[in-house]
Amino acid sequence: MRPRLVDRVLQLGVSLAIVAGITEAFRRLVEVNETTVALTFLLAILAVSALWGLAVAVVMSLVAVTTFNFYFIPPVGSFAVADPKNWVALGAFLVTAILGSQLSSRARKEAEVADRRRREIERLYTFSQKLLGEGNVIQLMNAIPNHIVDTFEVGAAALFLPEKQKFYRSGLGAPQIDEDRLRDAFSRDEPNISAHSGACFAPVRVGVRPIGSFGISGVPPSRQTLEALGTLIGIAIERARNVELLGKAEADRQGERLKSALLDSITHDFRTPLTSIKASITTLLSNGAAGTASQKELLVVINEECDRLNHLVEEAAEMARLEAGEVELKLEPVTVREIVEAALAHNRNALGARQVIVEIPATVPPVRADRERAREVIGHLVDNAHHYSPIDRPIRIAAEAVGGNVVVSVADRGAGIEEIEQGIIFDKFYRGKDQRYLVQGTGMGLPIAKALVEAHGGTISVTSQIGHGSVFSFTLPVDRSPVERI
Repeated sequence: MRPRLVDRVLQLGVSLAIVAGITEAFRRLVEVNETTVALTFLLAILAVSALWGLAVAVVMSLVAVTTFNFYFIPPVGSFAVADPKNWVALGAFLVTAILGSQLSSRARKEAEVADRRRREIERLYTFSQKLLGEGNVIQLMNAIPNHIVDTFEVGAAALFLPEKQKFYRSGLGAPQIDEDRLRDAFSRDEPNISAHSGACFAPVRVGVRPIGSFGISGVPPSRQTLEALGTLIGIAIERARNVELLGKAEADRQGERLKSALLDSITHDFRTPLTSIKASITTLLSNGAAGTASQKELLVVINEECDRLNHLVEEAAEMARLEAGEVELKLEPVTVREIVEAALAHNRNALGARQVIVEIPATVPPVRADRERAREVIGHLVDNAHHYSPIDRPIRIAAEAVGGNVVVSVADRGAGIEEIEQGIIFDKFYRGKDQRYLVQGTGMGLPIAKALVEAHGGTISVTSQIGHGSVFSFTLPVDRSPVERI
């Protein structure tokens, strides 16, 4: 406050000295008329107004009018005005000086504001360039406060992200930003500029959604700059996160492709010896080449295990192709009953004497699906129900139209699935904790069914009650193709 007062006193002193200098110059050195003197005073007042503002210019105007009246308006050396016309001239001079000073001062302030905004825009641009140069999200978070300090030349800066309840601060030795006020800026979702404490706080936004807040100590920028700064920080954080997610998705995609290629190679290497073993065992069994009954029993076991290994290899290869998105669906109109009958025919030998009840009303519309892949889905669900429920309990297959989909369900009367397991039952290689040692299987049937249903644009789910069985349901889209008319 004291340096500002001293500056103002010096400005007033210089302006009064200018008035005195002009007066002495026209009284003693150059003889001119009153109009020249008035215009000279007016030019000096406008110049002072442009440099030091309206207050100094008003004081200088009053002094200049008084001096002009005393030294240049007849009678000279007196404040009296002999000619009434001179009163008009003095009044016009005073009004012109004050209005001119006001306009000049306003132009100066507008120029200062424009210059300040230009500098702030340049700093915002520099700040955005620095944000683009950061790598991952962690590096960006740690670098943002330091970039604010370096770019806007403030004392300290801090960033708060409520998602992780973590604070990021500028370099060591900088003043600490109040954590409670950072939290308050996030919760209020509006800038808070405190000239008294020399600190300002503002939310970090993505669109209209606040994701954090930041604080600055020192000379605060304008409110508009604070809001722009918060938006830039929010965009930079979202961009870094999206870049990381995109990189992770690309890595996952490449990993799936590599896994698919690896599994294709492994399954090929497995299938070659398995085919040879299977052919040899089949030949021995069909030709009666086995010697004793025990040898024949061993050959039968080897034959069954070859089938099991071959089935495992086929399922692993199919799962890899599904996850890599390499399976093409041949979509066509097909009825649910046709799909169910094909699945039951395919599983007839495995089902044996098991009773299967099919309840599909004639009103169920056709679906748009890959006939063979949809058959696989029902086949896996029926096979799962067959393995995990008593042989004397029926399996029930039903279908109904719900909105634009047909819901197909396969119900069994088995032991049921605990609620904690229902969320992971469709994971690869997972098998029920109470059944994994009692029933043979690979744990790939349900994941394959889920991948095939999702490839059709449907969903699959399970509901179960311990002791009363389980119901697996999936959806297929209703066929919307136009009906051909003859």
